Amino acid sequence: MPVWCCRCSLARHLRNYSGSESEGQLLSSLVQHFGDNLGRKDKRMPLLEETTLTGDPLLTVPIVIIGNGPSGICLSYMLSGYRPYLSPEAVHPNPILHSKLEEARHLSIVDQDLEYLSEGLEGRSSNPVAVLFDTLLHPDADFGYDYPPVLHWKLEQHHYIPHIVLGKGPPGGAWHTMEDSMLTISFGDWMELPGLKFKDWAASKRRSIKSDRVMPEEIACYYKQYVKVMGLQKNFRDNAYITSVSRLYREQDDEDESQVSEDISTQHLEMEKQDVQTSLIKRNWEVRGYQRTTDGSQVPFCLFAENVALATGTFDSPGRLQVEGEEFPFVFHSMSDFGAAISKGKLRGKVDPVLIVGAGLSAADAVLCAYNNNIPVIHVFRRRVTDPSLIFKQLPKKLYPEYHKVYHMMCTQSHAVDSNLHSAYTSFPEHRVLSFKPDMKCVLQSASGLKKIFKFSVALVLIGSHPNLFFLKDHGQGIGHNPNQPITCKGNPIEIDPYTYECTKEANLFALGPLVGDNFVRFLKGGALSIARCLATRQKKKHQLIVERGGGGDGVP
Repeated sequence: MPVWCCRCSLARHLRNYSGSESEGQLLSSLVQHFGDNLGRKDKRMPLLEETTLTGDPLLTVPIVIIGNGPSGICLSYMLSGYRPYLSPEAVHPNPILHSKLEEARHLSIVDQDLEYLSEGLEGRSSNPVAVLFDTLLHPDADFGYDYPPVLHWKLEQHHYIPHIVLGKGPPGGAWHTMEDSMLTISFGDWMELPGLKFKDWAASKRRSIKSDRVMPEEIACYYKQYVKVMGLQKNFRDNAYITSVSRLYREQDDEDESQVSEDISTQHLEMEKQDVQTSLIKRNWEVRGYQRTTDGSQVPFCLFAENVALATGTFDSPGRLQVEGEEFPFVFHSMSDFGAAISKGKLRGKVDPVLIVGAGLSAADAVLCAYNNNIPVIHVFRRRVTDPSLIFKQLPKKLYPEYHKVYHMMCTQSHAVDSNLHSAYTSFPEHRVLSFKPDMKCVLQSASGLKKIFKFSVALVLIGSHPNLFFLKDHGQGIGHNPNQPITCKGNPIEIDPYTYECTKEANLFALGPLVGDNFVRFLKGGALSIARCLATRQKKKHQLIVERGGGGDGVP
């Protein structure tokens, strides 16, 4: 099947430009061209040969963002030229931070020293810039205060950096697939993105927000509308599925430089050695995938990018127990599957309980869903109910009464307290599932080694989820803090420079959001700030270098 290639298509597109066209106009038209062609349904696109390399930096987009959830949206907002400044009347409650901000009030935060501003700040993220940006947008929020942001935003279009955001569904990412019966953990204000208050958006849509916590459906709709309101649509392409992200060829100092593709001719390599832009060529990425059209067909595409930002989140691959029988059709791994079974009446009138595995908030949502539908529950988890790391111990009772209701049942309606199953709910602390049987029975084992067998109607395994980075070499395993373990948001996030969010083990590859441990929307914005600043700084240095050499060229900066 033909593959749309940015190199072939754009070469024809650029011939339409005159030398007098401004750089800003060229860049704006460039990204529009990338986006328009990626969204075309025409299958008669130029075929990209597997051995093709891009020898001209002009034919690459500065950055491709993989993932269109809040992380990707916020990064697109920053790259589109929106800059945060200290508001004229603002006074931050932290006097030391406010004094630092006053030193360069005339500069946007993007143009300031983020390490200097972040120094000494503490918060609920391990990434210092995430803490910094959060305290600028929500000063002292963790102390219960509702101070307004100390920042205001300006659109400075000359700072626009061409980019494309690729996502499987509409903007909002996984928020469009979350169970609608639950409420968000964070307040609605903490879920909002820069420049558009969630409450103002809800009021303009005449949506009734009854509490500070909202339904995922509301948040998903807000994110989708945010892209339109902020004028970011030209950067987004939906229904795009990535199949591979790779270097065009290895840099000379890479450990396996001997593996340079044999398809590259010696003559081609000699030409590149003479090219003053060799360093730019070597760091380009090739992004391949396909876009699903309205008729269900798949149109392959190939993009070249100087940089790639991973903003995929961690909802792609549900955690698995890796036990016998887990692949049976009556063993679910998502709330959506469980909700569908209930709505279709598959569990109506069932005598056997639902087996729920896990001790996190998703498992608690499942318990509440079953409880509210009069479905008996067997709740299995490995931890003790007194374990201080249980999420329920970190949530205030007044704000999260439903979760504390589940925690109360976990403690008081335990199989250890009463050996008989309770009619509505029974918990099995410090137990694990050994296997699922074809006759819909499960084998549990306690911490002491005692085994128990129970019959169930359906099982629901909710033990977290992991990112699916199959499109990277070795599924991205080598870029984590522990290169011998798969990437996980808690145990092994991607290792990044804390002030640029660039992967420490792979140049020009960035990551933000849950992939680097920032699981809450309020903290992922710091990643967008860091990446935008890093790219803007490099863009400025590159432009200065071109001027010093007297080139002036018309390449993408």
